Amino acid sequence: MPRAIWSGAISFGLVNVPVKLYSAVSRKTVRFHQLHDSTGSRIQQKRVDPTTGEEVPYENIVKGYELAPDRYVVITPEELESLDPAKTRSIDITDFVSLDDIDPIYFDHPYYLAPAQGGAKAYELLRQAMEESGKVAIGRVVIRSKESLVAIRPAGPALAMETMLFPDEVVEPDSLDELPVEEADAAKRELQMAQQLIDTLSGDFDPSKYRDEYRERVLELIERKAQGEEIAVQPAAEEPAKVPDLMAALEASIKAVKDRTEDGDGEPKKKPARKRASAKKAPAKAKK
Repeated sequence: MPRAIWSGAISFGLVNVPVKLYSAVSRKTVRFHQLHDSTGSRIQQKRVDPTTGEEVPYENIVKGYELAPDRYVVITPEELESLDPAKTRSIDITDFVSLDDIDPIYFDHPYYLAPAQGGAKAYELLRQAMEESGKVAIGRVVIRSKESLVAIRPAGPALAMETMLFPDEVVEPDSLDELPVEEADAAKRELQMAQQLIDTLSGDFDPSKYRDEYRERVLELIERKAQGEEIAVQPAAEEPAKVPDLMAALEASIKAVKDRTEDGDGEPKKKPARKRASAKKAPAKAKK
């Protein structure tokens, strides 16, 4: 059962909604340790002064911000603590906006908010009001001495909260040098074919159809090696990248999709009946 990582209250106007915060994701990353190839012993990381070669005790390590190469300004823990945001137990709502107005690039980490003791009625009132209005709450919260911008929205029977990036943390696409120039504009026929391919591949979002296939292959490899199997790795031959013929590639892509989705009589394959979404289904990312 998930454990609450924070408790407090959603505050908007004079209304307080007691809540508990839970992480909405459980990362499935395969983690490795560093070992000595001869002894199999796990490698230890040590803090060493490169000028003396000696290990530095933790109590002798300070924080420094690099102003220029090999030039630092030292900041003490007390100086940083004096700048910490005021520690509160409140998610302060400042605005209600439309979800479509938020570019998904601003979203950082998802959480769930559940009602705390005595807050069920106010929680459900807020959730229903937001659901019917189609609005998302924007606010600020301090967690572990870090202030975050957050968005709160209905997610089925729960409220989801996502920490957000601040505007100066988002790289503007106009800053990319490799963006297409006017000479790269698509021809009308190419655009029509691309739209046809998109239409052919369009459907409802079903997260259950996507899997982390690389992670599954890594875990399978680990299992095989743990059982003593020898794995022969063949180097992949690199092929030179070819400049595609856009029209030919689009036509071939559309044909391949149609062949995959049609039965032997040329009729579209019937899609299996969709299962009713579970109440515990994770909230999908926002669409712009």
